[in-house]
Amino acid sequence: MMNQPLLPTIATIIHTIYRRKVILRLLFSGIVLFLATQIYLSTTTNTTAGARYRKSWKLEIDDLIVQCYTIVFQNLIDSGFLTGDSKTLAVGTQFLELTGALNESGVKYSKTTKRNDWLPYDNHTFDVEFCTHTSLDYSLNPSGFSSELSRTLKPDGYLIIHTESKDSYSLNSLLDLFDSFKLIRSREIDIRHWSIEGIHEIVLKKQNKILRRRRMIAGSCSVPAYKKSLIQDSEPLVFKEPLNPCISIKNNFENVKNMRYLPLMADISFKTQYVYIDVGAKSYGSSIGSWFKKLYPKQEKPFKIFAIEADKQFHEEYKSKKKITLLPYEPWVRNESLFFEINRVSNGPNEERGRGMGRVQSAQTSSSYMGDINKIQGFDFADWMKNSFGEKDFVVVKMDVDGTEFDLIKKMIENGAICLIDEMFLECHYDRKQRCSDGERSSRYQNGYEECMKLYSSLREKGVLVHQW
Repeated sequence: MMNQPLLPTIATIIHTIYRRKVILRLLFSGIVLFLATQIYLSTTTNTTAGARYRKSWKLEIDDLIVQCYTIVFQNLIDSGFLTGDSKTLAVGTQFLELTGALNESGVKYSKTTKRNDWLPYDNHTFDVEFCTHTSLDYSLNPSGFSSELSRTLKPDGYLIIHTESKDSYSLNSLLDLFDSFKLIRSREIDIRHWSIEGIHEIVLKKQNKILRRRRMIAGSCSVPAYKKSLIQDSEPLVFKEPLNPCISIKNNFENVKNMRYLPLMADISFKTQYVYIDVGAKSYGSSIGSWFKKLYPKQEKPFKIFAIEADKQFHEEYKSKKKITLLPYEPWVRNESLFFEINRVSNGPNEERGRGMGRVQSAQTSSSYMGDINKIQGFDFADWMKNSFGEKDFVVVKMDVDGTEFDLIKKMIENGAICLIDEMFLECHYDRKQRCSDGERSSRYQNGYEECMKLYSSLREKGVLVHQW
């Protein structure tokens, strides 16, 4: 009778030992993770512990790079942007060399890191921040990283950026990331090292207010000189109406070949996001798959793609395109029901096949329309643009909407959405000769070729690099 409780006691002991083993394993794993984190941080930031780790590992330092950056820091000291007492952060993959250069320059308190996404420091920590060409230029999120640099820099602190970008478009895009900073100096510098060539140096001073913000005034966009220059360098508009109206600009190989795409004329880096909007997309192969995916020069940027198409016959195809957002509506000037004409081509006396949507009319004015029509939902395209994207985004728009372009663009000019477009491919529909017959005009469109050219010209005047499509 005395031995009966023995079995439960043994089970309790085993259970206790097992629990302790689990706890010990978790504790051991936590210690290993902590040590690994400390070692990683010590090799990416300039700390006393980091120096000890680096010394024990005998990591090699390129003395020539140290010498190059010492010259850079000495120039910043001579210019009054950096002092020996400045709390300084240097960002770049060559963080060991940066540490050595700061020490050589007599900067007493400094930290270096190779991180270019977030910074593990408190707000308003540093007097001076320095970014090499390997930091912001190669950040996967330049907008987020620029916010981190601004957050950790003290008011009236200096931010020095080295970049490989040189054209005005990309440099202004970079400056737009720091809209609460004042530009102090911008210059080309010569760092005599094979891995650091062709560097542009920008010195910014942090302010307490937003300085860089473009605004739309009285229906017009503020167009900087560098954008005007790009538009002037683009291909000239074709003011003479094509002799063969059946061949649109986009179907003329020579015209497409001669198009001067914006990414071929400028570096499109330092944008918050990259967006392509196909307005009147039709099928995937109509332009997204056949042209934008294959031919448009994206500079390896991750574009978000929006297909705006109300015709239901194309919707099923887009369900299998995971990286494309379909907006199954008709772009319009208001959110309302619309009617559209069904285009048809006769294959014989008793057979017709649909060719997609044609002319769009508001439901409020279509009661007297007696053609072959269908009802769809329209949405305010200009308001959607204005609420979805910003001035720091890179936005490309292709528009082919069977004559509605005049209404849409008018609304976009009125609410300022047109100012958000960097590059546009617009097919303007006019009363061209019907069925390519001589002298006979189509009554389908109200505007002539001259009105189309006025539309193209006005868009370029507003700073939109528009191409005839």
